Amino acid sequence: MAIGRNLLHLNIRQKVIIGLTTGILAIGFIGAISYYYLHRIELKQHVVEIADDLRDNVLEMRRYEKNYLLYGSADDLKENQRYTQQALEVHAKLVPEGKNLKVESQINLLKQELLAYSKIMTEMALSPRPTGERGHSRNPRLEELEEQLRGRGKKLVDLAQQLVAFERQRILEIIQTLKTQLVSAIVLFLLFGGFLALIVSYKIIRPLRVIEGTTKRIAQGNFKPLPVWDTRDETQQVVEAFNRMVAELEKRQDQLVQSKKMSSLGVLTAGIAHQLNNPLNNISTSCQILLEEVDRGDTEFAKKMLTNVEQEVNRARDIVKGLLEFSRVREFALKVVPLEDVVSRAVKLISSQVPPGIDIVQEIPWDLVLSIDPQRLQEVFLNLLENAIHSIKEPPGEIKIAARMDQAHQEAIITVEDTGKGISQETLDRVFDPFFTTKEVGLGTGLGLSIAYGIVEKHQGAISVESKLGEGTRFTIRLPYRQADAPEGQTP
Repeated sequence: MAIGRNLLHLNIRQKVIIGLTTGILAIGFIGAISYYYLHRIELKQHVVEIADDLRDNVLEMRRYEKNYLLYGSADDLKENQRYTQQALEVHAKLVPEGKNLKVESQINLLKQELLAYSKIMTEMALSPRPTGERGHSRNPRLEELEEQLRGRGKKLVDLAQQLVAFERQRILEIIQTLKTQLVSAIVLFLLFGGFLALIVSYKIIRPLRVIEGTTKRIAQGNFKPLPVWDTRDETQQVVEAFNRMVAELEKRQDQLVQSKKMSSLGVLTAGIAHQLNNPLNNISTSCQILLEEVDRGDTEFAKKMLTNVEQEVNRARDIVKGLLEFSRVREFALKVVPLEDVVSRAVKLISSQVPPGIDIVQEIPWDLVLSIDPQRLQEVFLNLLENAIHSIKEPPGEIKIAARMDQAHQEAIITVEDTGKGISQETLDRVFDPFFTTKEVGLGTGLGLSIAYGIVEKHQGAISVESKLGEGTRFTIRLPYRQADAPEGQTP
């Protein structure tokens, strides 16, 4: 168990080295065993060849033996003795081979039988041969020698054939054993390979796929970190480093959002100055009139003028408050607020940039409340409105912001449509990419829609775009709606 735990806590490099080393050692071991069996097959094949030669010589001996016993020819005797000598010479080749095999006793027995056979044949050749019909011996001793010779000859043939059959059977057994071992080795290698593939898949490929999916989410603005597996190897280190990178990217994203806000503030400043100028002029006019009429002692008129001044001061305060609220840096925080208020504030902030002839129409249900971050969602609407204004090159034009509830999916669907020039299909898929812009140089950073995408993703929502050249553009935002978000007494 301890060894198993230690193996699990090895890093990937060590596991791969151990796996490869085990595989190499296994291949070497199987190779050595296979070589050993092949060497034995080679030896036995050599023995079989020699044994075949010996058997052939013994059969030739028997043939000339029969001829000699039948006809008593000296030539047959000579040929018999020659083949006997050849058999002894072939047998001599078997002796060193037999020492390494299990047939040494059988080889020794063959030699004894060959020598005994040769001795009998020599004794018969030296004995007188009175013959009768058909050359048969009438000498009892010769008849006895003939019987012994036939018995020895038959035994020699049997021994030679048994040796050949035995060695061939052993070759077949070795081949079968080798086949079994090779099949077993293949099965073990397949199991080991499958196990190694599972380890590689679990330890390397699966985390890499998770990281790949996370990078896609990051590209869409979702900076949720990865879960850290306690593997104590390179995978854990990569995931931890990746999470540090994600945290840093989220920090940079927040900085980009704030930078975009500051950039937007620069554009809004002129309009805000114009909006502030109107209440200030009204305040100044009211004060001048009041100063001129103060000596008359008309209290009601003075109250009316002061009321006008107070209204204009409140109006200016609201403008400044909205600007400060927009520029303030805050952590992401959800609040249950009416969507209409968020949209109205965004429209009010950007109203100074709207050229004459372009109308902004709001169709937001007053009772539609959502759990959102008002400041960040306001940034989304500002970016969409700014893009819509720039897309309408020549008034008249219309920008429409509408919202409705999708009861089936429990979500709010918000659309921002314009009657501008539209977006080509070639660039439609890239509108949410960071730093991608179709505006002229100096008129856009290419971050607005990318930031909007990330903010909507943080709300667990989705944003999409539809457009055709010359037919305007529609952005659709889907935000989750929970029953708890609804005001008391309201059923969504």
